[in-house]
Amino acid sequence: MSHTPPDPGSGFRTQNIDPTGVPRLVAALDIQEANPGVRRLRAWAHEALAPSPGERALDIGSGTGSTTRELAAAVGDTGSALGVEPNPGLRTIAQERAAEAGSPARFTDGDALSLPVPDASVDLVWCERVLQHLKEPDEAVAEMARVLRPGGRVALLDTDWATTILHPGDPEIMAALTSGALTGAANPYAGRRLVGQLSAAGFVVDDRGSQALLQDHRSVVWPLVRMLGESAVRRGALTEAQRDRAYTDLTEAAEQGALHMSVTMFAVVAHRPE
Repeated sequence: MSHTPPDPGSGFRTQNIDPTGVPRLVAALDIQEANPGVRRLRAWAHEALAPSPGERALDIGSGTGSTTRELAAAVGDTGSALGVEPNPGLRTIAQERAAEAGSPARFTDGDALSLPVPDASVDLVWCERVLQHLKEPDEAVAEMARVLRPGGRVALLDTDWATTILHPGDPEIMAALTSGALTGAANPYAGRRLVGQLSAAGFVVDDRGSQALLQDHRSVVWPLVRMLGESAVRRGALTEAQRDRAYTDLTEAAEQGALHMSVTMFAVVAHRPE
């Protein structure tokens, strides 16, 4: 019996949905949401998108529903906020959290490549860290153009994994280590592609922003670093001795409060011409 291997990316990819992995995904999303850089970039994008009372908002890849709830609060009782999320476990969490918060945000099954809403039926779209998981990101942006009314706005926020920085250590070893970040996403250069994709889909770009997502300078994020290290050894980019040297350098830097670990997220706000 043939078996189709999972696509690159993670459990956030539709093809890779595993019910047993939901707690891990929820934990990852909650950690990301607490990151100061994520919070600053979201706040900037929310202000630039300027959701108003009475508008119809769509949150693509809504995860645990935090942004959907924010949009629902901004558009008020006369508006609506719908989160589209293909993972049923995450949808359940989102619905539970919305109910606990007394939010009118709603959630539905759906995929970024085939949004479950009619043409020109929404006023604004939010899509955060979804395109990096897609092999067909251009198709997803075209779907956003389809569902937005003329004059409608979109905010895209995504990571560019080529901006991953680990320091200190031998520059060549660290470059080989961080190169593993490019193998874990279907669309690892998502952040730098946003402007071009929106322009190609007929949008007018209104503003752009970015934030480096800095990790604690006093501790190594070992699950991620070990994943990168094992990937580098498997690919022949590093020897085991070089990997271990990198681990030692990072450990010593963290003990001295001198570690730098970051990746950059980019955001673009645009509108569909009237």
